[in-house]
Amino acid sequence: MLIITHTYIKNQLLSEVGERIYNDPDIIRNGVEDQKVVALTFDDGPHPRFTPKILDLLAEYDAKATFFVIGKHVKLYPKIVERIVSGGHEIGNHTFTHINVTKSSYGKIKKEFEDTQNIIFTSIGMQPKIFRPPFGSLNNNTLRIVREGGCKVILWSPNQDPKDWDNPSAEEIAEHILKNIGNGNVILLHDYVIQKDSKTVEALRIILPELVERGYRLITISELLEISGL
Repeated sequence: MLIITHTYIKNQLLSEVGERIYNDPDIIRNGVEDQKVVALTFDDGPHPRFTPKILDLLAEYDAKATFFVIGKHVKLYPKIVERIVSGGHEIGNHTFTHINVTKSSYGKIKKEFEDTQNIIFTSIGMQPKIFRPPFGSLNNNTLRIVREGGCKVILWSPNQDPKDWDNPSAEEIAEHILKNIGNGNVILLHDYVIQKDSKTVEALRIILPELVERGYRLITISELLEISGL
């Protein structure tokens, strides 16, 4: 009985700590709700084939987006990162090797964060002001490191993760996003997937014209933060 009590108390404490972390004002999931704006975000890139295709589609619909890049991919494809920025899109930090920060030491998290900031600076001459932890996992060490690095943590809106990395159909991805869309939403997608073909690219052919038709303006995270006063 004593073991059960201790386990219960431990789980309660962990739950309370987690709640405090995820309720932190520097963690953003959604923006202003009185304007028809949404922020498309793409994780894990850049990808040598899929990211350029996504950039082409965004340009076709005059849409802006935010790309949370992995440092090792930036090192491999710096020209794509340059193209992202030259197209008016935004770059965010997504660690160097896609670590789970809750299973990593303070030193490891700090190195992953700083190495990614530095490799992005080498590519485009500026460091990101936004960070997204892989898997959406967070802890106090990460919040401290990110704050000290001058960044905000960006997650995504409830019901705006269609899990496109798991290879659903393009129609399923599009349906998930469009049926749940709302003002100020932050949408989670991936421009780097391990499959031969990207269903995300195909889904965007459905999503982008429909959002434009509904009157939404597609903006970067920084613009969303600015107009939301965050």
